[in-house]
Amino acid sequence: MPVLIVFSTLALVVGVFAVQSASIGSDEGSQASASGSPSGEGGSDDGAPDLSGQAARDPDDLLAEGPVDAPVVMVMFTDYQCPFCAHWHYKTAPVLREYVDRGELRIEYRDVNVYGEDSERAARASLAAAMQGHYQEFQGVMFADGQIRYSDELTESALLEVAAGLGLDVDRFEQDMNSQKVADVIDANAQQAVDIGATATPIFIIDGTLIVGGQSTDLFTEMIDEALAEAD
Repeated sequence: MPVLIVFSTLALVVGVFAVQSASIGSDEGSQASASGSPSGEGGSDDGAPDLSGQAARDPDDLLAEGPVDAPVVMVMFTDYQCPFCAHWHYKTAPVLREYVDRGELRIEYRDVNVYGEDSERAARASLAAAMQGHYQEFQGVMFADGQIRYSDELTESALLEVAAGLGLDVDRFEQDMNSQKVADVIDANAQQAVDIGATATPIFIIDGTLIVGGQSTDLFTEMIDEALAEAD
């Protein structure tokens, strides 16, 4: 299991995000994780910041899976052009969805769009797909085989082809993708990442505990199991 590093302030967290951004091309095993064990709104006994308030638990959140009242909630800051995010969706997400299906875990996705306009367009498209009940299917296509799509595959016409392939109402999808309502939601989610200093992806918060970078599936299952045990 990767070494868990405890941070005493969010300023230090920002520094780790900067390191993660610089090491996007490195091996998965070299990614560092940052974690604390929050004990309340004021932080943990060891001084780690409590990020549990980052989970919205909003029943109207279309970019989430799992029950609103699940005992454990995880926020994932992601980007559709992030290789580590693609790997996580391909390898780890199917395992964690077993927890989701049992009602034990809720996952809330927040697109950071650190790679720019193409990522932001893909994020808007994902919400448009979610508005027709096909969010997970859209994610599956975008991260097929654990690979990312590049800029020429993230044009509006390419995303419309994805929608058509999923059997969506393409006209509605196009209207939603370009609507101000969808843009506002995506902007707000990206701003949440900015507010906590998340300048790289993937970043995870599991019940207030911060995890940085591409980590093993075992790390996630162990942390979720521990959180479930504490919730009993």
